Amino acid sequence: LETGRFTFEGFLSVNKKSRSEHLDSLKNEHRTMIFYEAPHKLCATLRDLAAAFGEERRLSLSRELTKLHEQTLRMTLGEAMRYFDENAPRGEFVLIVEGAPETEQSGEERLAAAAEAVRRRIEQGQTQKDAVKAVSAEVGVKKNALYRYVLDHEE
Repeated sequence: LETGRFTFEGFLSVNKKSRSEHLDSLKNEHRTMIFYEAPHKLCATLRDLAAAFGEERRLSLSRELTKLHEQTLRMTLGEAMRYFDENAPRGEFVLIVEGAPETEQSGEERLAAAAEAVRRRIEQGQTQKDAVKAVSAEVGVKKNALYRYVLDHEE
């Protein structure tokens, strides 16, 4: 997996809505993502990750790091789901999930996707100015261009 850039996400929320929103925000993340998970929640987390990112996304699962029974498995999310349905997880896990593949989007497509992210942030209570600024920094589109696009495409 790509190690040049990564994002540490820690433990996912147990609250279904927060968990879903968190994973949804990571769908287009190109950096490798690192999560922690407890053994009793691993199967549910693998299912949620596969639903969010697709079963073909590669990952590395390491358990009991720096301990006597340290083990690392490399497979896809789908393979991991099936493996741990048959083999009960034991120990604390570190999940390293492959980032989304780089796709060539046109400038218009990038702006449209960014504008959608701005709309979601506004629905969650952010001001338009703050939402545009945050999304611009996250996805790497010019703030002024994104602001103009949002204003031009308001319903």
